[in-house]
Amino acid sequence: METTDKSKFPLVVIIGGGFGGLELAKRLAKQPVEILLLDKHNYHTFQPLMYQVATGSLEAESIAFSLRKNFEGQKNLRFRVAEVTRIDTENNFVDTTIGEIAYDYLVIATGSTTNFFGNKEIEHFAMPMKNLPEALNLRYLLLQNMEEALLQNTPEEREPYLNFVLVGAGPTGVELAGSLAELRNHVLQKDYPELRKEDMRVILVDFMPKVLGPMSEEASNAAKDFLVKMGVEVMLGVKVETYDGSELKIEGKPPIRTKNVIWSAGVMGVVPDGISKDVVVKGNRIKTNNICLVDGTQNVFAIGDVGAVITDETPKGHPGVAQVAIQQGKNVASNIIHLMNNEATEPFKYNDLGSMATIGRNKAVVDLGKIKFQGFFAWLMWMFVHLISLLGFKNKVLVFIQWLGSYVNYNGGTRLIIRRFVRDAGPLEVVRPQEAAPLPKN
Repeated sequence: METTDKSKFPLVVIIGGGFGGLELAKRLAKQPVEILLLDKHNYHTFQPLMYQVATGSLEAESIAFSLRKNFEGQKNLRFRVAEVTRIDTENNFVDTTIGEIAYDYLVIATGSTTNFFGNKEIEHFAMPMKNLPEALNLRYLLLQNMEEALLQNTPEEREPYLNFVLVGAGPTGVELAGSLAELRNHVLQKDYPELRKEDMRVILVDFMPKVLGPMSEEASNAAKDFLVKMGVEVMLGVKVETYDGSELKIEGKPPIRTKNVIWSAGVMGVVPDGISKDVVVKGNRIKTNNICLVDGTQNVFAIGDVGAVITDETPKGHPGVAQVAIQQGKNVASNIIHLMNNEATEPFKYNDLGSMATIGRNKAVVDLGKIKFQGFFAWLMWMFVHLISLLGFKNKVLVFIQWLGSYVNYNGGTRLIIRRFVRDAGPLEVVRPQEAAPLPKN
């Protein structure tokens, strides 16, 4: 059981070491509080580059950074590897795998996970990619299926192993599709000389009529053009019905034989038990007021993907992007101090710094307010922003070297199968689409 030494300072418990949790803890470094940071992993993951881990361009360690090392020297912070099993907001404590912890202020920064919209069959057979273990599972499955394709005797038998379908044309789906297309165009025949790049299909599917839905029309059109020129088959305005591990059925289209379906069609907040269902809104997010305070509480905050600031100005909350979480972490840190001092709090105002996505080598799209550009300079900006945002000098150097190597020889990454991925063969309760919640429309 975790014990808390008696202190004259209030205890702020932060659940989650993502972008929001880290920013909050950092902003409270020199304040008269004690901080306890809880996370089920002992590292922070730089999620925007996770797709490159999944496709073998980067090693997992390049985008992960030790939480303990990140807060080295911060005397008012302790970190524990733990999972929260329940929150009691009435009595101000959390149940965890290391015991019961009482708090003065609680910040829920648990992030999000993949949303399969109630379709258990797709959840069982499709591959998510919301954390590093899932990204590595995806990498090993892709590589295993390429190896398996070599053992087949005919193109028909080889087809399902080399058909890669991405469901969801948001930033994750677009970036993964571009990365897989580059692997096919520049790497496939080097690593697997028995295969032709024409043998491998990369298919991007979405219910919506455009890729990169939240971005501008200019960015969306440019991204789609880039993908098509790279050989990606883009299917928009279509609905995925079922996937049984061998065949993907899309409404109005011939079935696609594939063993590689990657699901990036939706996310949902990770809400700990104990939070009232009355404050959980669309997307499984916790409804908060304009200072990120959970409705019905006086000292519990929710930030980042799991929180939704519902006001007249933001009736649907803010987008689930890193900048929202970072800015909310900064705002909540200030407001905790204000509350301690009985001062007026500051409402959260999101400053949109812009959006960007990369499609591949020399190809990216950037929206900076009214300034929108695409292509090589957008790609350079995307690389620069992501490189400086990584935690740790070593990680920055490792990623830069790997990117430079990939750019020079078109064949970065080692693509080793360190462990085999085996899907859980447990019982599957199939829920067909007509019985399940509607499949994604965003």
